[in-house]
Amino acid sequence: MNGETVGFVANQPAALAGVLDRESSTKGARFVRFCDAFNIPLVCFEDVPGYLPGVHEEHHGIISHGAKILYAFSEATVPKITFITRKAYGGAYCVMNSKHLASDYNYAWPTGEIAVMGAKGAVEIIFRGKNVEEETKHYQEVFATPLLAAQRGFIDDIITPRFTR
Repeated sequence: MNGETVGFVANQPAALAGVLDRESSTKGARFVRFCDAFNIPLVCFEDVPGYLPGVHEEHHGIISHGAKILYAFSEATVPKITFITRKAYGGAYCVMNSKHLASDYNYAWPTGEIAVMGAKGAVEIIFRGKNVEEETKHYQEVFATPLLAAQRGFIDDIITPRFTR
């Protein structure tokens, strides 16, 4: 950017919906540590619905591999900026350079959703299958916006995609 080297970390929603699995967590952690070792600032574009669930991932160490990216971002001393473009759910939101890991700046697009889980899943648990469509719409209007996260200090500002550069 402007002639300077910058490391980009991003989720790919076209592959496994952008979830973090043990391999992507390890790969991301290695890259973050590489950038930190050579004093390369990090820019993170986040669209992550969570960690990949399943017995296969659990048996192959998703917790220990998933923690690698958590430690890498938390220990990195280079400047770190995050842009939340869409989904930022659960523990995967936290490990992808959130304010909780001492990120320098966190921004969200108006389409950003910062929550424990998606609106439909949360509504099905909270209301136990009653009025799911109506309550999902209400939940999305109230909770699935970056406004609540901004009020709580989890993000610094809500910006439109065209001002991302």
